[in-house]
Amino acid sequence: MTERSHVKLLIVGSGPAGYTAAVYAARAMLEPMLIQGMQPGGQLTITTEVENWPGETEIQGPELMVKMEAHAKAMGAEIVTDLVTALDLQRRPFTATCDSGRVVTADAVVLATGAQARWLGLPSEEKYKGFGVSACATCDGFFYRNREVVVIGGGNTAVEEALFLTRFASKVTLVHRRDSLRAEKILQNRLFAHPKVEVIWNSELAEVTGAETPMGVTGALLRDLRDGSTRTVKADGVFVAIGHAPASELVAGQLELHNGGYVKVEPGSTRTSIPGVFAAGDLTDHIYRQAITSAGMGCMAALDAEHFLAAEGEVQTAPSALVAAIH
Repeated sequence: MTERSHVKLLIVGSGPAGYTAAVYAARAMLEPMLIQGMQPGGQLTITTEVENWPGETEIQGPELMVKMEAHAKAMGAEIVTDLVTALDLQRRPFTATCDSGRVVTADAVVLATGAQARWLGLPSEEKYKGFGVSACATCDGFFYRNREVVVIGGGNTAVEEALFLTRFASKVTLVHRRDSLRAEKILQNRLFAHPKVEVIWNSELAEVTGAETPMGVTGALLRDLRDGSTRTVKADGVFVAIGHAPASELVAGQLELHNGGYVKVEPGSTRTSIPGVFAAGDLTDHIYRQAITSAGMGCMAALDAEHFLAAEGEVQTAPSALVAAIH
C-alpha cells in the first residue's frame, strides 16, 4: 500500500544546505521532512579532511555530515532515507513521489539537491578520488603545498583552479584538449604570465598513475590527440576541472533555470520562480560552491519558507519563535 503523508515543509536533499534548512525549519516549528536522496550527506561524504569549516580545525567530510544529520534530528526534523523521483510543482500542495512509492504533499518545498563535479569516467580517476584526485582546488589545494599538480580543463573553472593552486603548489600543469583556452582573456593572461604554470595543449588525461601503500597519486599519463603518443607528467595531485552539473532534473521545465541548469533565485533570497518553492546550496550556486555558503543558503531557505507559510496563514509565527530560529 502506498504510504502518503502531508507536511508543511518538505526539504529535498541532504547536504549542508538541506540539513541546515532542516535545523532552522524545525526550530521555527515547521515540522519539516527531509528526504535524503541518493547520496545522503552530499559531496562532503566523498571528501576526506575538511579544514575550512568554522569551529573545526580539521574534520572528515563524512563525520561532519553525520553531525549535521544528528543535529537536524535533535531539533525535531524527520529524516527519511529515500529518493524523490518526481516532483509536481504545478499546484499547491506540491507533490513528491519517491523511489519507495511514498507520496508526500507539502505546503512549501526547499530544494537542496546540490551539484556534482563532472568527471572523465576513468577507472584510475575513480580509484584515486580523495587520494590525490580532486574536483575542488579551494577545498583541497592547501594539501599540495610545495608539490606538483595537474589541472584538466580549458574553461574558466580550470584556469581559476590552476591560478588558485599556484598559491600552494611548486608547479601547476594545465592540460587542455585543444590548442586554445575557452576561459576569459583576462584569466588566460594571468595564467600565461604566471611562472609556476605550464600548459600542455592538444592532450587528454588517459590515466592517473599512483601508489597503493600508501594510496596516492604519482603522475598523469597524457595522450596527445594529434598523433596518439603518450607521456607521463609527474604529479602529486590531479584536479579535474571540466565543470559541474547541478542536480536540477526534478524541476527542469517547471522552474526557471540559468547558467547551464542551475535553479535561478531572486537576488538576496532563495525564492524561485514558483511561490512556495525555495532553492539553496550548490543547486543554485555556480560561483562559490562551498559547504559554508550552502549552509548559509539553507538557513535563508528555511526562513524564507517560514515567512511564506506565515503569510499564507498556514503557520502561526510568534515573534519569539522567529527570533529563536534566527539565532
